[in-house]
Amino acid sequence: MNHETIAAYIADGKAVLGIEFGSTRIKAVLIGDDHAPIASGDHTWENRLEDGIWTYHLDDVWAGVQDAFAKLQKDVQANYGVTLTNLAAFGVSGMMHGFLAFDENGRQLAQFRTWRNTMTAQAAEKLTDLLGFNIPQRWSIAHLVQAMMNGEAMVPQIHHLTTLAGYVHYQLCGKNCLGIGEASGMFPIDSDALDYDQHMLDKVDALAKTYHMPWTLREILPSVMCAGEDAGVMTAEGAKLLDPTGTLQPGALMAPPEGDAGTGMAATNSVAVRTGNVSAGTSTFAMVVLEKPLSRVYPEIDMVTTPTGKPTAMVHCNNCTSDINAWAGMLKGFADAAGVPVSMGDIYTALFTSALSGDKDCGGVVNLPLFSGEPVVGLDAGRPMLVRTPDAKLTFPNFARSLVARSTSTRPPAVPGHGMPVPAGCARGAAPVLAWQAPLFQMECMRRCAGSMTNRHRRRVQ
Repeated sequence: MNHETIAAYIADGKAVLGIEFGSTRIKAVLIGDDHAPIASGDHTWENRLEDGIWTYHLDDVWAGVQDAFAKLQKDVQANYGVTLTNLAAFGVSGMMHGFLAFDENGRQLAQFRTWRNTMTAQAAEKLTDLLGFNIPQRWSIAHLVQAMMNGEAMVPQIHHLTTLAGYVHYQLCGKNCLGIGEASGMFPIDSDALDYDQHMLDKVDALAKTYHMPWTLREILPSVMCAGEDAGVMTAEGAKLLDPTGTLQPGALMAPPEGDAGTGMAATNSVAVRTGNVSAGTSTFAMVVLEKPLSRVYPEIDMVTTPTGKPTAMVHCNNCTSDINAWAGMLKGFADAAGVPVSMGDIYTALFTSALSGDKDCGGVVNLPLFSGEPVVGLDAGRPMLVRTPDAKLTFPNFARSLVARSTSTRPPAVPGHGMPVPAGCARGAAPVLAWQAPLFQMECMRRCAGSMTNRHRRRVQ
């Protein structure tokens, strides 16, 4: 599409808008007829650690999405000389899992508990045993059952339980639903029925009755929809939430709200059986689309689905780039204090390019990038640290390489003869392997999932 064609396309209300709620940025992207981006806007935000809980405030959700959309509108005006007033379709995606609970009047009952929290181990273990299906700590059902087991007074009042993407979608169009991939991070999915697994629903409902809960899961969970199904139309109230100026008009068709796993699959064209992808961001995860569900429970492997409901094996680790971001912010503060003008982009460029020239063993500098708890290695709370011995070569390239390598490496740091300290809160003596164990789990578990593939497909995944 050329410049004039794009301008007419936008003016005619044919463009499609997608908004993604990532862990550190809210992104708004407008696409044209060929699905290529034609305008964008974003907003930087960050989760908060309040009373030991990783959370975002809902006021920040709306302030952030309005800022991102306003920047997109300015981008459209600046580049094409037209005003964005109508959309053909709209979709929202966001970080999966977590706990957003509301009463019958729409009042939020508890702070938003995100995927990053590691506070549901008791419930996750109980549910895994009850269902014969691996339930990770970050899943919504684990948060719900943990709150129930803790005797939290708000649990009987729950009328509507959802995820971040589901909440925003509901506010924009009034339809309480989730895309099936996003729903699979709330509760196990039956890929034949394309719905929550009814047998498992019955088991958890029976458990809830022993705690005298007045609801069933069917009553409080969002309905499940597949990609391409009608998930509503943006209302006038929803359009005003997105664009308080009133320029944006209602009427856009709404896609089922999805999670970041589903958007990653779609973006990498990894939605077919025997395809896979890896995502590296605030968290890191690897996925392989399976021919059939796993035959038994693997504690390291979560079962989710594609946006059309195909069973997908996922290995997820809570930590990846957050520690790099923290160090980059510190370096920006140093540059500001020294009176040296430098952008965050310059800092990231310097870190990543300098990492290439660091010693292979990082000169004995070891980074533990565990910004939050890491269930896959038994760490209950974040303990990020940088450690070195007195004879380590603490140079900027080695420092940079330790940050980048430890966020993604599948091998232990080569520091022969040197031990490492054990962080407080570390279970089962896991500290010496924390810096590399999570990615190792991912690669090994993906190898298991590939076990039934042909040699050609196995090589592709590896």
